[in-house]
Amino acid sequence: MISSMEEKPGRSLPGLSWARDLALAVVFAFFLIVFIYQPVKVEGTSMMPTLTDQERIFINKFTYSFGIGKVERDDMVVFLFPLDHSKSYIKRVIGLPGDTVEIDRGTVYVNGKELDEPYIADEYRDRQSLSPTTVPLENYFVLGDHRSSSNDSRAWGMVERKLIYGKAVFVYWPMDKMGRVH
Repeated sequence: MISSMEEKPGRSLPGLSWARDLALAVVFAFFLIVFIYQPVKVEGTSMMPTLTDQERIFINKFTYSFGIGKVERDDMVVFLFPLDHSKSYIKRVIGLPGDTVEIDRGTVYVNGKELDEPYIADEYRDRQSLSPTTVPLENYFVLGDHRSSSNDSRAWGMVERKLIYGKAVFVYWPMDKMGRVH
């Protein structure tokens, strides 16, 4: 069966149909990028080996919006830097509101129990210590995975919940590392 290109009553021209579909795709992509997923570039080495400098990732902005999702320990979160809201950082959540975090020569303890951190390579550990610190309500204690090169809660304190706006979910560049963020 073939159809002619003649205009028939009640049907649109193929060009108009294509334009409508393109417009819908653009609106859908805009909605996804603005409200749900945002592409970002990792800058720096503080999250190595999990994330490396210049990697491109998608963050899920919807997860923590409107009080829907809960920030959990081990989440890699993107937030406005507490000392300069024009900058964004990405770190791993270690301490939740009400937790007591202590670091003894590089070993992290949460509520008196040693934290299992399989994501940290031994060469990226440091041997710093931190006295027991209780995380206030609506705040989080965050650390980079590359402890010896990370500027994190050990240096500038807690991150308020209202500053957290995304969760790292997917690496899309470079291609050989494409996949979910763990």
